[in-house]
Amino acid sequence: MLKQKTLKDSFSLSGKGLHTGLNLTVTFNPAPENHGYKIQRTDLEGQPIIDAIAENVADTTRGTVLCKNNVKVSTVEHGMAALYALGIDNCLIQVNGPEFPILDGSALYYVKEIERVGIEEQNAVKDFYIIKSKIEFRDEETGSSIIVLPDENFSINVLISYDSTIISNQYATLEDMSKFKDEIAASRTFVFVREIEPLLQSGLIKGGDLDNAIVIYERRMSQENFDKLADVMGVAHMDANHLGYIMHNPLVWPNECARHKLLDVIGDMALIGKPIKGRIIATRPGHTINNKFARQMRKEIRLHEIQAPIYDCNRPPIMDVNRIRELLPHRYPFQLVDKVIEMGANYIVGIKNVTSNEPFFQGHFPQEPVMPGVLQIEAMAQVGGLLVLNSVDEPERYSTYFLKIDGVRFRQKVVPGDTLLFRVELMAPIRRGISTMKGYVFVGEKVVCEAEFTAQITKNK
Repeated sequence: MLKQKTLKDSFSLSGKGLHTGLNLTVTFNPAPENHGYKIQRTDLEGQPIIDAIAENVADTTRGTVLCKNNVKVSTVEHGMAALYALGIDNCLIQVNGPEFPILDGSALYYVKEIERVGIEEQNAVKDFYIIKSKIEFRDEETGSSIIVLPDENFSINVLISYDSTIISNQYATLEDMSKFKDEIAASRTFVFVREIEPLLQSGLIKGGDLDNAIVIYERRMSQENFDKLADVMGVAHMDANHLGYIMHNPLVWPNECARHKLLDVIGDMALIGKPIKGRIIATRPGHTINNKFARQMRKEIRLHEIQAPIYDCNRPPIMDVNRIRELLPHRYPFQLVDKVIEMGANYIVGIKNVTSNEPFFQGHFPQEPVMPGVLQIEAMAQVGGLLVLNSVDEPERYSTYFLKIDGVRFRQKVVPGDTLLFRVELMAPIRRGISTMKGYVFVGEKVVCEAEFTAQITKNK
């Protein structure tokens, strides 16, 4: 299984804030396992920390603004996108002001610094949320929509549409996050000239200029008004009759605007709190719908906090019944594992098909057959035993015995016809033959039983 990752070392970037115009410094630091993304305001008393999660987004007018206890940090999406796309799970970000510096309006500087300091693999397993069915969010007012579909990896398709002669419809896609640096990271934020004056009147984009954004002039205005706007922005006067892109640096790609919208989607999806495996299709996305969707995804994750492993009955098992009998001493009627479909260094996934011919149904109960809970725990322990016995030489000379069972919960009865899917993982390395494990039993997508147990691996006499 993939492991969580953090930075090998800290790095800092400095520049002006897009909306405040302040000179700011942001520092990205390594963080421990299961820390997630957190942002610390080092300029405020007590240096408060904000969890970078979707529920803490307070504003999405022209960027993503995180807020907790009246402490705000804005324009976080480019840094978040770089962390998420490069597979960083844990990072403490410190900033000495109310927003991240805008830099050149892209995520490229963040990516370069992450690559420079390096990425460190941690011990904890990366906790993906696997999309198993279509999830959709639509905004009928704006015509925006975000759909996520099952996929083996994380990929994104973005379509943007504007009432503009310069950019009308554009499309961008990213199939592989390893290509983020080359295909997406350098795409810059963009603004239409017609939007600049209202944004300035709202107290925004005080730090905006022709070096940190794509600026699109597509609706002709009088030379006088165009000159006034140039004076406010602190740039040279230009010909008001010449429509097009007026920033200093040319487009990196013809569809750079669509690519930047894709970058923003990644940055806002980073606030879900865990990486996902699925394909996002975003039509006319923006920070508002991105955040609404990220909040919906967090609700989905809470509803399915423990996900069932994926079971493809067409794939050959890792262990069939014959191999299981080589490792376990159990025989009929007490061999309660039919096959193993997945196994890693510290986890295993097994299957038990519950039939109406199980001997325990004769007495439990004749009129309403229910699989005893203790046998569900026994089956779970047998799966865990396969994990530990598979790691020793001559496993047929060893047995595993319960020492302790904790935290047992039965959530739903198991009946004939159910297929039990077991997922058991080590809670700590095996020491002196003692193994502690956490196990779940699923029927379909539902957890029917869970438990923590300690077992001892003993050589047979």
